[in-house]
Amino acid sequence: MLLLASVFILVTAFGNTYILDRILKYIPGFRLRTVISSILLFGPASVFLGMVLPYGVKLKINNVRTSGSAVGNLYALSTVGSILGTFLAGFVLLPAFGFANILYVISAIIIVLSLILFLQNKKFVSTAITFAIAFLLVVLWVGKNTETLTYIDVDTQYNRVIIYNTTDQATGRPVKMLKVNDERSSAMFTDNDNGLVFEVLKYYRLVEHFNPGFKTSLMIGGSGYAFPKYYLQNYPDAKIDVVEIDPGLTKLAKLHFNLPDDKRLKVFHEDGRTYLNRCNKKYDAVFMDAYKSMITIPYQLTTKEAVQKIYDNLNDDGAVYANIISSLNTDNNFFLRAELATYKSIFPLVYLFAVQYPDPTEEQKKYFQNFMLVGLKSTDEPDFHCENAELNNYLSHIFTGNIPDDSEILTDEYAPVEFFASKGLK
Repeated sequence: MLLLASVFILVTAFGNTYILDRILKYIPGFRLRTVISSILLFGPASVFLGMVLPYGVKLKINNVRTSGSAVGNLYALSTVGSILGTFLAGFVLLPAFGFANILYVISAIIIVLSLILFLQNKKFVSTAITFAIAFLLVVLWVGKNTETLTYIDVDTQYNRVIIYNTTDQATGRPVKMLKVNDERSSAMFTDNDNGLVFEVLKYYRLVEHFNPGFKTSLMIGGSGYAFPKYYLQNYPDAKIDVVEIDPGLTKLAKLHFNLPDDKRLKVFHEDGRTYLNRCNKKYDAVFMDAYKSMITIPYQLTTKEAVQKIYDNLNDDGAVYANIISSLNTDNNFFLRAELATYKSIFPLVYLFAVQYPDPTEEQKKYFQNFMLVGLKSTDEPDFHCENAELNNYLSHIFTGNIPDDSEILTDEYAPVEFFASKGLK
């Protein structure tokens, strides 16, 4: 059982990418893919490991009188191991060693145990131990040397992060890309770090139009810190606070994406909602970039209570700028409609800018794109024309089409954003 479990763990470690690619190619439906992926990757090893404890109980029971204590002790030990494993994996092992290396070591340990149990004869024990040590050294060497020089693959406390060099399709310029949990999250030009790679980040520049005198800003979601860097480079008289829950991303941004140490930049490593709850500071602008994909949406930042906190932390002429990923197809834009309704319940003026398809065809309405939601605290209707050509181009992307106003407002008690995401990704 132990040996078979170790084999399936190795299969998961070495073959997870191949298995997931095949599932993505041949299995329809987001929910079905999730279930099948979990079963194939973790099911076989879990079954064989699950057999160990009952079999151990059987071996431990010598007579009926001591059976209760034997079973209780073994299950208590198992529970302690589960608790320790949960905390060690999340807070220590994953950020220190990475997902794959942990699986290699677990498999090696299980193989060692199975060999020791199999080779009960003392003359074979030393051979088994020698084999185990050699196996561990090989596994660690392979795990270290399979990392290609063309990319960096690390696990932080919260995310799996991949950094690699590629070419920007829009400009043809070389860029360094940061992917968080397989989603493109940030990038910078490597020939000259002087601009924003992602088009949606350029729409944060609307702050220059709606809040021309801004001095203090808050950004929730730092990732590779592309926009905070741009902010520091282009707005020398303004300060920015960035809330990023993952300190590992901040460290990587400093090492690989030229994030400077600047007295105008303050970084807070905590959840965006907890920061909003305790914040007693007023800002001219709040930039929301925590919705990294349609799948990973932190619901606590989407609700009416969270939007109210944003509103309360803005100056009287302040504004919020939120990056949202959605399509315009009513069959899968549930989250966009819900978030629009939620922001409109707090902010007197709310506008939506379509980054990729401002005037979409029926076919383009089915495509997912970035939307910049702008909520103004002022009740004065703004002008949507600007002398600056670039800003005027962004302003021209205001979406004036019909979005059904039929969604319930998201609250801390009701925010089924994962359900909305799964419906949108059928």
